[in-house]
Amino acid sequence: MEDIVIRANNLTKIYKLYDNPVDRLKESLSLTKKKYHKEHYALKDISFEIKKGETVGIIGTNGSGKSTLLKIITGVLNRTDGELEVKGKISALLELGAGFNMEYTGRENIYLNGTMLGYSKEEMDEKLDDIIEFADIGYFIDQPVKTYSSGMFVRLAFAVSINVNPEILIIDEALSVGDIRFQQKCYRKIEEFKENKTVIMVSHDIGSINKFSDRVIWIEQGKLMGVGKPMEISKQYQAYLMDSKISHNASTQKASSVNYNLESVLNKIDESFEVYGDKRAIIEAVGLVDENNVPLEIVTEETAVRFLMKVRYDEDLVNPIVGFTINDRLGNIIFQSNSYVLDASIDSSQEVALYEFKFKMPPLNQGTYTISPAVASGVQEQHMQHNWVHDAYIFNFITKSNYALQGTLYMTNIEFGVV
Repeated sequence: MEDIVIRANNLTKIYKLYDNPVDRLKESLSLTKKKYHKEHYALKDISFEIKKGETVGIIGTNGSGKSTLLKIITGVLNRTDGELEVKGKISALLELGAGFNMEYTGRENIYLNGTMLGYSKEEMDEKLDDIIEFADIGYFIDQPVKTYSSGMFVRLAFAVSINVNPEILIIDEALSVGDIRFQQKCYRKIEEFKENKTVIMVSHDIGSINKFSDRVIWIEQGKLMGVGKPMEISKQYQAYLMDSKISHNASTQKASSVNYNLESVLNKIDESFEVYGDKRAIIEAVGLVDENNVPLEIVTEETAVRFLMKVRYDEDLVNPIVGFTINDRLGNIIFQSNSYVLDASIDSSQEVALYEFKFKMPPLNQGTYTISPAVASGVQEQHMQHNWVHDAYIFNFITKSNYALQGTLYMTNIEFGVV
């Protein structure tokens, strides 16, 4: 029990919503105590415990109550009902600008934040160099923060939060802003924190949540949907986003049929997608699912996957080819495959066809990847492109290692020794 640093018991936050501003006045003056408002539960009966040294991710769709929960934990908001116990000094990185004076310089805001966290000027003097070095924003440190880009703002805010020696670090979506190098620098610092500090992260980047979290809390529409292992909760969350109901033992179920609810797991090709080709054939939808037809946005090494392509033919093609390319976030080709090299013949006389590529994911490096499907006709060396959809599907690949290495593959079967 002594290891528990945050305990929430039936935590509830209710907002009063009025149809008209004047209704608030009417309600306050009503002698009959008539209610003119509707109650909106931003949080309802949320209960959980977080231990010292844990890194906990919080996920949920926009408006689910994640930020409200963090604001209650940090004391920015008061709870309506329930109990909350917090042990330890908190440093929080919430929305951009929180705790900063726009007219002050970056250096002045460092001292301002230190004061709000209970540090003296002398104590902040000792931390100043480390904060400035970590933020790495150059001469902008002595410029008013109102002149900062969102990236510079995050650099300074995170540098302050991480260097004031908090016992509990809270990060709300802030690391989604800024360049990838600084994000990685922050995540390395979070790894250091995990040794003896408590970290709470809110992010839509499921890959980061799964890599760095020991447990995940899923909140939806103010209700607690699940608490548990990152991959387990994330998979349930992904299924929820796809309007697909999945039980806890879905991984042990057998797919009853190749047509099992496939239409619901396919992502339609949006008009905003970058598409090339003469459109004699059209890719209407794609999907990446596991053996049970559960949509995948998170993949690990050796995950058995099925990449689905729904194609409409406007005419019968000569030697049609369907295939796909997987790229990393920088656009580098990771691997490709198609029906021609797999020696599979295709009949394009049918108006609509659903194809699948079944394979196990190779040991990719941690990161975000895209799948671009294509339909062509001819042979591998010389063909005509009918429809190519850039980045039609996005997924995150998670490695089990705590270390980030460069390269395309993450090799785990390497032995080291002294000769």
